[in-house]
Amino acid sequence: MKNITFLLLSFFFLQINAQLITPDVINTKNGDITIQPITHGTLVLTYNNKTIYIDPYGGADKFKDLAKPDFILITDIHQDHLNIKTLKGIDTKEAIFIVPQAVADKLPNEYKNQVEVLNNRQGIHRLGLFISAVAMYNLPESEDAYHTKGRGNGYIINFDDTKVYVSGDTSAIPEMRQLYDIDVAFVCMNLPYTMDIQEASSAVLDFKPAIVYPYHYRGTDGMLDIKKFKELVNKENTEINVRLRDWYLK
Repeated sequence: MKNITFLLLSFFFLQINAQLITPDVINTKNGDITIQPITHGTLVLTYNNKTIYIDPYGGADKFKDLAKPDFILITDIHQDHLNIKTLKGIDTKEAIFIVPQAVADKLPNEYKNQVEVLNNRQGIHRLGLFISAVAMYNLPESEDAYHTKGRGNGYIINFDDTKVYVSGDTSAIPEMRQLYDIDVAFVCMNLPYTMDIQEASSAVLDFKPAIVYPYHYRGTDGMLDIKKFKELVNKENTEINVRLRDWYLK
């Protein structure tokens, strides 16, 4: 009986472990980029002993086994991107915050000396990396949109010769469609806040990243169909590597 119980428990824990979000590794000529999905619009990138937290959210426990951040990139003021509770539980003492002005205005004073403000189309060199801000906003443009032009940032991070694009919360805006030479892209898709899978796939087919991850795909009516998103992209372009990961594991 004990053996049966042990086997059942072992199977149970193996099933749990199998469900953990495992990191991906992107090989580059100067080192590997490790991509760690966290949840929703949150991810961690590491490269040559530099660690970048993007929109840390979901509680500090999600980051407890990861290296402390050298950079914290925040895209927007909404609580699933700028989450003060999560920030306060993370060791941010050595981190450079790269944020739009609207986020800088809402950060507690304790972080002010660590902040670098980027507006859309601006870039900055720090710690051997070049990071630039890309527009993110809703279409059609309006003053009462969930995301207005100029308030938030998407980001392009240059890891030497490899470019990683993180869309933030956006529609398929011209600034996204006109991107080029993107190696890895993280593209949002959730209604009613950003765009549906048809709009997202159309944008991806325009700027043709080598690898794309659908992320931030939980909307008010549940999860968008990212498998269908992959079908839409690869029906038109089989060379785009659409990587599906479960960003909403507990």
